[in-house]
Parts: sequence; structure tokens; C-alpha cells
Amino acid sequence: MKLLDERIWSLFKRHWQQTLTYWSVFFSFGLCIAFLGPTILDLRCQTQSTLQQITWVFFSQQFFLLVGSSMGGLFKKTLLSSLIALLSCTLIISFVFAIIPLCHHIVLLSIAMAIAGKAMGVIDTIANLQLVKLYQKDSPIFLQALHFFIGLGALVSPLVADPFLSEDSCVLGANWTTNSSSSDLEHLRSSMAGHGAALHNISQYPLYTDGVVVTKVSYAFWIMALINLPVPAAVLTLMYHERLLPCYNNSPRLLDGNSPSNASSRQDSGQGHGSVFVCCNTAKLWARPATFFILHALGGAILFLTDGIIGSYAGFVYTYAVSPPLLMGHKTAGCLDSIFWASITVGRLAFIYLSYRYTAPRLLSFSLVGVILVQCLLLIFYTSCVFLFIGTCVLGLCISSVFPSMLAFTEDILEYKGCATTVLVTSASTGEMVLQLLVGSVIHSEGSYAFLLCCTIASFISFCMFLLFLYVQHIHRNHHTDSSKNTEMQEKPRTGSS
Repeated sequence: MKLLDERIWSLFKRHWQQTLTYWSVFFSFGLCIAFLGPTILDLRCQTQSTLQQITWVFFSQQFFLLVGSSMGGLFKKTLLSSLIALLSCTLIISFVFAIIPLCHHIVLLSIAMAIAGKAMGVIDTIANLQLVKLYQKDSPIFLQALHFFIGLGALVSPLVADPFLSEDSCVLGANWTTNSSSSDLEHLRSSMAGHGAALHNISQYPLYTDGVVVTKVSYAFWIMALINLPVPAAVLTLMYHERLLPCYNNSPRLLDGNSPSNASSRQDSGQGHGSVFVCCNTAKLWARPATFFILHALGGAILFLTDGIIGSYAGFVYTYAVSPPLLMGHKTAGCLDSIFWASITVGRLAFIYLSYRYTAPRLLSFSLVGVILVQCLLLIFYTSCVFLFIGTCVLGLCISSVFPSMLAFTEDILEYKGCATTVLVTSASTGEMVLQLLVGSVIHSEGSYAFLLCCTIASFISFCMFLLFLYVQHIHRNHHTDSSKNTEMQEKPRTGSS
């Protein structure tokens, strides 16, 4: 264990600046993904739009996050193109934070969030790709830390926004009365904290669109823009350190030398992990066994479901808590979403240590079984408010490590070609968006209990797919071993005859 600690520490010391930069850009990702829910009512006032209109902002961000995730692989050809993309995206996020207070129309706000969502998607793909490339078999530890920083950013963002949120109606109509109480606004704000997917039965809340806008939320966005500025500065510093800035074009890179990662990065233009077109090279695809494609599909399906569970639970746990039979108070139920994200953050911090004590298959088995058990217990004790809080904490802890562990495990099986990362990140983004819409429609038609049932069914399916993934992985490794032996046997006679 001591030798492993020393090896991991030496790897980190060798690549500390790159690693910290990728971690910081994921903090920027988390900062951007969590601010919309708490501030959405103030943004409604700022744009003087209805609640139905403002929910398009959520969709705009989520859809273009998916687009950005799928496009992120286009920038992985070289370290220079990856860092330029990260620098641009982190600057875009700060720029969007700064201009949101100037968007006084719902269309402008939706466009701004679409730009931010696309930047977030590119960050998601590139940061995962670069860490996998950098550490390869040791990447699970650093991927757990990477995803911890999403949770950290997601916790900071609402804390910054909270002092500037309106306690009463932020649009004073000509015939304004005290009907829109602060408790009603708190209820609506909590309902929309999970990407706005839980909006229904909102006509009872009379929120004006015409009148004098009184909101101070602009200060929150400007503060977040300033908080995010050190992130593009860190990326620019890394580019300077790697001698990738234009003034260093003719100079040798600082990391050129004996580092294995740099030996591989010098081959970026033609093959392996760094090539943009290696995943779509038809000549190479024809030579792949069927298990290669099945592993991509199963890995993507598992993350489609588990990230969908995260998005759905965060989006609808409040709605479930305030509905029969629990009928929690609005403020108490509003804590559930924060507790869920806090437990995910703590879980990822804990799994940084666990990921080098145990293998990825063990961690994934433990996590997925834990998710199933918690979901089943939530179904059984569906009338218990106390157990809902306990279950929310345990669910966040269990599901927190699935994405980084699955990503590292799949890339390990497929020998770190980088193709799997793009597929898995895109699948996870798709699941988070699609399952929320699906679960939301089921809740609207069947009632709040369907929320738990949908999440439980998704967790069972994901575990079954993981078992199938392990079986296909076993076949794939045996096929790869047999192919290697055949190649060696064919090469031996040639060597002997020469």
C-alpha cells in the first residue's frame, strides 16, 4: 500500500499543474450547472416572462450541454487544441455570467444559456479525456477527484446567489397585492431547483409579468463571473508552462523528455488516443470485434440510466416530498436537493481514497447494489419523512462514484483509445436530460409515487446491464488474448527464417 501511495504521489507531482487545471475547469462546470434553479424566479422577473416560458431556459442549457459533450471529442487531437478549447469555454462561462443581468428578454437569456451549456459540454468531455490520457490505469483516483469539483462548484453557486434572491414578488404590478407570499415563492423556487422539470399546477400562483422589476440577482451573477475568472487564468498558465503560446512555438516544451505521457502526446497527430478521427476510421472499425461496440453501447447505457437517476432525483425529490402522503413543509423539503448534492460531493471525496484500495468493478458493484437497496427501501418506507432524508443521503453516497469508475473501467478495457470517453460523456448527458422529461411526464399522469418507482426500475436495469457488461468484457479480453497469441505465432517463423 505504501509503494502504491508513493507511486500515485509521484505521478501527481509530475503532472500536478495539468491535473489541478482540469480539476479547476470542472469547478467552473459545477458553478454553472447549479445556479439556474435558485435564481430562475428572479430571472423570470428580469425577463418579465411567465413560468412556462422561463422553463425553456432549462431546456436550452441541457440540450446544448448534450451538443457540447458530443462535440468535445473534436478538440482532443493535440494538447494545444484541448487547452485552447478549455480556455475559450471557461472564458465563455464568465462572459455568460456577466451578461445574464443584461438579458431582459427570454430569447436572449435562452441564447446565453445555450452558449454556456455548449461550453459546459465541451469542458465535460475534454477534462475527462485529458485525465484518462494522462494517468491511464491510475486514472480512477484522479477522475473521482475531478468529479468532486463539480459538486464543490454546485455547492458554491447557490450559496453565492442566496443573499440576492427576492423574498417577495420581484415584479410589482399596478394592481399588486400580497397574494404572492414569500412561502409561495420559496415553494416555486424549490420546485424548479432540479432543472425546472417539476413544474405543474403552477397556475395558482399569481406572478406578474408587467410592472416594476425589483431584483438584486445581477450582483450574484457578477460575483460568480469574478469567482470563475481564475479558471481561464489557470488554463492560460498551463499553456505557458507547456510552451504552447504563440511566442513559444519554436521552443521545446517543458515536459518533453522521458515522460511516457509526452511520448504518447507526440504521436497525437496520427494514431491512438489523440486522433480525432480514430473513432470513426472505418478501416480500423472493420477490424474490431463485436464486443468492442457492445462495450461502448453497454457503458453508455449504464451511464444514461445512472446519470438520469441523478437528474430525476434532484429534479423531483422536492415535488415528491411536498405531495401526499408525506406533505412536508416547503422549507424542510427544499433541503432535500441540497442534501442530495452534498452527499454526492462527499461520496466522490471518499471514493478518491477507495478507488486505489479497490478495483473499479468492485466499486461499481457496490455502488449499483447500494442504489438498488436504497431505492427499494424508499419504496417500502414511502410514508416516512425521516427515511426520505436518510435515503437521500445514502443514495447520493452510493451513486456518486458510478460515472468516474465506469469511465475509467471502460477505457481500461478498451486500452485508453479515448473513443469511450466521448461516447460515455454524451450518453450521460443524454440520460440526464431525457429521463427527467420522461419521469416528469409519468409523475404528471400517475402521481408522485411514480417518481420512486421509475428511479427503482432504472437502477435495476442499470445493474443488469453492468452484469452483462462484465460478461462481454470477459469475452473481449479472451478474444484480445487469443489475437495476441496468433500474432506472435505468425511473427516467430518470419524471425527464424530471417
